[in-house]
Amino acid sequence: SITSDGTIKVTFKLTDPKGLPLDRLGVTTPGAVSLGFIAAYIPTGKTQYVAYTTRTVTSSITGNSAVQAANDSGGTYQLVEDGTYTYTFKTKAPSGFSAFVTHAIGIYGNRDLEEFDLGVDLADAVYNFVPNGSVAAVPRDIIKTATCNKCHQNLSAHGETGRKSMEMCILCHTPQTSDPDTGNTVDMVAMTHKIHMGEELPSVQAGTPYQIIGFGGSVHDYSNVVFPADTRNCTFCHEQDTGAAQATAYLKPNMDACGACHDNVNFATGQNHANLPQISNNQCAYCHQPEGELEFDLSIRGAHTIPTFSRDLPGTVFNLVKVENAAAGSKPTVTFTVRDKAGVAILPSQLSRLSLLMAGPTSDYPSYVREDPRSAAQVSADGTYIYTMQNAIPAGAKGSYAIGIEGRRDVTLLPGTTKAQTVRDNGINKVIYFSVDNSTVEPRRTVVSINNCNKCHSFLSLHGGNRNQIEQCVLCHNPNETAPSPTGSTLPAQTVDFRIMVHKIHTGEELEADYSIGTTSFNEVRYPGDRRNCDACHVNDSQQLPLDTRLLNVKDPRGLLNPVAPTTAACTACHGTVYAASHALANTTVLGESCAACHKPGADASVDRVHAK
Repeated sequence: SITSDGTIKVTFKLTDPKGLPLDRLGVTTPGAVSLGFIAAYIPTGKTQYVAYTTRTVTSSITGNSAVQAANDSGGTYQLVEDGTYTYTFKTKAPSGFSAFVTHAIGIYGNRDLEEFDLGVDLADAVYNFVPNGSVAAVPRDIIKTATCNKCHQNLSAHGETGRKSMEMCILCHTPQTSDPDTGNTVDMVAMTHKIHMGEELPSVQAGTPYQIIGFGGSVHDYSNVVFPADTRNCTFCHEQDTGAAQATAYLKPNMDACGACHDNVNFATGQNHANLPQISNNQCAYCHQPEGELEFDLSIRGAHTIPTFSRDLPGTVFNLVKVENAAAGSKPTVTFTVRDKAGVAILPSQLSRLSLLMAGPTSDYPSYVREDPRSAAQVSADGTYIYTMQNAIPAGAKGSYAIGIEGRRDVTLLPGTTKAQTVRDNGINKVIYFSVDNSTVEPRRTVVSINNCNKCHSFLSLHGGNRNQIEQCVLCHNPNETAPSPTGSTLPAQTVDFRIMVHKIHTGEELEADYSIGTTSFNEVRYPGDRRNCDACHVNDSQQLPLDTRLLNVKDPRGLLNPVAPTTAACTACHGTVYAASHALANTTVLGESCAACHKPGADASVDRVHAK
C-alpha cells in the first residue's frame, strides 16, 4: 500500500522450500535472511519503471555523481505472525505521486546456511499493483527469466544478494540509472543489448571498450563477449512463446534499443542513419515496420534476416534409406535421397558439396573415411542416390558401423537486385547405423543433445555449416583425431577428441593452460552458466561413472598425459591441474581406471556431489 502521505508498506511471508515459516533473524529457524526492498512505478505514457528508492553515487575516478535506482535503506519491520512481516519503507513516494498507475514492490534476499555447509539460498519476488485499485496493474513484461536461463541457467547478479529474476532486475536497471565512472547507462534495454553484442559492437570494433564500473571500482569489461548465437536473431531472447505480455515489443523500434546495438549511429546528426536526423521515436516505425514485402529490407524482421535461415531458401533435405553389402571386408552400398523442402529432386550437378562419412565401431570410433558420391552415384529422377563406397569396411570388423551425410547447394537470394547474395543452403546431417557381423545394431551412445547445445547456440552449425548434428560431429572428433599446429609452430598437434575439445572450449577463461586449434585460442571464452551443472549439456546421466569399458584411450599430444584414459580425458579437460592429472594417473593400473570407486553415484565424492552448486 501507499498512503496519501506517500508512506509505502509491504506485507510479505518468508518460508523454506516446504512452506514452513522462517524467522528473518535466524533465531528460531536456522539461517538469517538478509533482505532488500525496492519501490518503483511506470509513469503515464511510459513503458519502463522509475524507482522511488534511489541513491546518489560519486565516482572515485572522475568525481562525477549519478542518481541510481537502489534498495531502500533504514525502513522498519513489524512481525505479523510466524514468517510474516510488514516492512515500512523509509523512502516515501513524492507529493503528488500518481495513485492511478502501475507500481511495483520488489523484495530480494538470501538465507545464509553456510555454517551448516548448505551454502546461501537466494530468492526474489515482485508484486505489481495500482495504489487506488481502480484498474489492474500492467507490469513491464517483455522477456521472461526462463529465457535468460537458457544460457545462464540460474541467472543471479550483484553477488549473493538474491537478485535473480528479470522482473526484479528491471526495477533498478531503468533509464534513470547510469554509471558515474563511464557515463554509460545501465538501463536494462541498452545494457543488455550492448553486453550481448560485446565484440560485435561498432564502438568496440572502432577501439572503444564497453565497460561498466561497479561497486568498489570493479571494472566489468564486456568488449570480448562473444554471443553464442547469431546476434541478428532477435527472437532468441525476445521469445514469442513464453507468455510474456509484451513479447512483440522488439517490433516497435526506438533509439534506445536500436542504438544500443547499432551504436555507431548518431541519431542527432543522421550519421550512419542514411543521413537522416532523428529527434524522437515518433517516426521510427515509418521506415522500420515489423515486416516488409522482402527480406533484407529496412523492416525489423527484414533487417535482421539471417541469410542461412531465409524463408526463400528451397532447402536441402537428406534421408539415408539403407545400407547393403555391409559385411566386414566389403564395400557397402548406401541408398539415400537428396531433395528440397517441397520434395523436388536435387541432382549432383546442383550440389556444391556432398560427403558420406563412414566410421566404426560405434562403441567408440577410432577413425573415419570420407567420400564424395556425386560423380559415381546412380541417381534417379526422384532424387534417389545409390552409391557404393570405395573404402571397404575393415576385415575382421565387429559390431555396428555408421554412415553420415553432409552437404549443401549454393542459392542466390533476391537475384537481379542490389541485395542479391549467394547463400549456402546446408542440409541437416543424417546418420544411419548398421551391423557388420549380423549382431544387433547398436547406435553410438548419446552423451549430449543438440537441443541442449542450441539452448545457447540457437542453431549450432560448424565447418561452413556442413556439420550441425552431434551424431555427425563425433564421426570425425574421435579419440585419435588431432589438428595440426600452425605453420612455423613448434607445438605438437592438438587433440580434437570431442569430450576434451568441448569441455575445454566451454571452460575457456578458467583453463589452466592454453587450448587452441590452429591459430584459434579458446582461452577467452566466457561460459554464461555454471559449469558444475553437467545436465546443461549431458543427457541420459552420461556424466555418471563408470563409463563404458569399451571406450578408447585418447591421443592428446599437448596434454599432461598422452595417451590419456577415457574417464581421465573427460574430467581433466575441465580439471586441468597437474595434481588432478596426477591423481587420475595414480588411480589407473594395468586393469584400467578406478575412478568409479570414489566417484560413482552415491559415493562420497560422486560426480553429483563434487559438482553440487
